[in-house]
Amino acid sequence: MAYSANATEPVKFQLDFTNPLNERVVGIPVVIPLAEYGDVKTANVYGSHDIPFQLDDLDRDGVADELVFLLNIDPGYTKHIKITLNDTIGPQSFEQKSRAYLKLRDEKKKYPEIDAITYPGNSNNSIIYNTIYGHGAVMESMYNAWRIYVDNRQSIDLYGKKARQLELETTGFYTTPEQSAQGYGRDILWAGKSVAAGSFRGLTNGQPATIDSVSKRTQRIIASGPIRSIIEVEDEGWIINGKKVNMLQRYTQYGLNPYFTAEIFLEGPGADQVFCTGVQKIGDDGGEGFIADGGLAGSWGTNLPDKNYPEMTETLGIGIQVEPENLVKAREDNLNYLMEVKPDSNGKITYYVNFVSAMEKNAPENLGEWRKRLEHWQRAVLADYPSKIIKN
Repeated sequence: MAYSANATEPVKFQLDFTNPLNERVVGIPVVIPLAEYGDVKTANVYGSHDIPFQLDDLDRDGVADELVFLLNIDPGYTKHIKITLNDTIGPQSFEQKSRAYLKLRDEKKKYPEIDAITYPGNSNNSIIYNTIYGHGAVMESMYNAWRIYVDNRQSIDLYGKKARQLELETTGFYTTPEQSAQGYGRDILWAGKSVAAGSFRGLTNGQPATIDSVSKRTQRIIASGPIRSIIEVEDEGWIINGKKVNMLQRYTQYGLNPYFTAEIFLEGPGADQVFCTGVQKIGDDGGEGFIADGGLAGSWGTNLPDKNYPEMTETLGIGIQVEPENLVKAREDNLNYLMEVKPDSNGKITYYVNFVSAMEKNAPENLGEWRKRLEHWQRAVLADYPSKIIKN
């Protein structure tokens, strides 16, 4: 049944969603496009109990584009989810499990929050880097947090947690030793010149290349919880290897998952070339790591994230899973475990980045344990989950 903006009757249907794996999966995102249902303003999602959900307006036209929620499913089991869509706003509130923000740096340390910021392409990178509090947009889940720098590097930096809570409103990524002693997490990675944790790069003469020559740079917040948060990084007129590319990077973080999803949309004369991402080798000694079949790579090691606190070294693991259809080649260089990638026929590259801090409860203790966790995660994120909508 089609749903119009003037409808008075709610639309009701059932979603049957199956776990095809022989192991339990946790926090699997379910995304239902809403284009055929008109101006959906609220919903109800019910399994054996009410399921928290979120409505997101991705193109910022004032109309929700997607209904999203998370499911935990036992091996081989099918969940039957009852969904109701309404075009009238009702009272709904879910606990905040994720958060995204973009804040301006100001001399009075108020750090006003904004939705988006755009810089001319000829802006000085060191100047724009310091105009944003935290140096770029920030994403937070209950497990961890991360930020993406606003300058030409667009590097992804990581924050680990001791407790499953939202806490960056308190620490702002700049945890003091006193706050750390109180149980707060902190910055856990020194990225240097590496690809850090899934930072997207060009590829020039076989080497990762930053996003240097552009006509405009933008960061914007698309969604900020309660279920997931989304940020976008847009680079218009990027000249890479002598060809122009318009690029939109969309990053999605679900509040109950330790990983985020990167979707890279490319168009223009240079869109069909090979790019790269990956995970860095951690620490001065490079730590340990691996590259496996199917677009999976991981690293493990100890580093010093903040030279102002030389006593606060951090041990962590990073993992990346590239969609197999985007993978050109996996290899390592002096700084990284690299994934060379190419867009699909729609100009899109998709990959997922997972990370863990040794300060977490029940964290892996070595690369072997981290690799085992990543291999389970690989199966979950790449699985094809059969689903069917049954309309009333």
